[in-house]
Amino acid sequence: MKKLLSIVFILLANPAFTQNRLSEHNNIAWFTTIITPKITDKLSGHIEYQWRRTDWVATWQQSLLRLGFSYKVHPQVTAQLGYAWTLTYPYGDNTIAAIPKTFPEHRIYEQLVINSPIGKIGLIHRLRVEQRWVGRLKNLASEKPDEWVMLNRVRYMPRLDVPLYKKLYAAAYDEILIGFGENVGENIFDQNRLGILLGYKFHPSVRAEAGYISQVLQLGRELANKNVYQYNNGLMVNTYLQLN
Repeated sequence: MKKLLSIVFILLANPAFTQNRLSEHNNIAWFTTIITPKITDKLSGHIEYQWRRTDWVATWQQSLLRLGFSYKVHPQVTAQLGYAWTLTYPYGDNTIAAIPKTFPEHRIYEQLVINSPIGKIGLIHRLRVEQRWVGRLKNLASEKPDEWVMLNRVRYMPRLDVPLYKKLYAAAYDEILIGFGENVGENIFDQNRLGILLGYKFHPSVRAEAGYISQVLQLGRELANKNVYQYNNGLMVNTYLQLN
């Protein structure tokens, strides 16, 4: 992981790299609901839906459903295995897909979450590996994918939770997403996501948080022999429900 981060830093610091790019900016709003049904003391389910919008909330960016199972292998370590289904819509000046149409994606993922608090401050590290099957449309007349492209991606996210007053807390995280393996295309650096949030614990099993999100995303293709970057900024709202 340190080697991957070093490669990304060197690329981003290279003047030739920064000059050979096209950039666009979008306003986004992401709304996430996560439900965690407890099955046993160590095993729980994971149900997640993300409603992602652009032009603030006017148009679709992405729809994402994630289902999985979590197992507590240690009081501070949780492993999760799951499946995700997404629909990515044609948004912005430069669409993610070469054919500006909605395309589907199926994912299988494995992750570890390590909880290592510092006093009263919560600190977690989340490492996720994804195997992705992305539907590719070859022309505007296609009503469904003409082919499926298999991609691999690794994601690392540290997150801090700081108690403020009684049930109020602040949180911040930064997640980097790196593509690897065959078919990775232009975007070895896939995305970076930064979030700054204010949260409230309504109940030991219910909490919600809202704040700012910044998404830097590189397309997996070039335009006019230049890499294409999206700088997406806006609102994020997360709701967590734990069912015992």
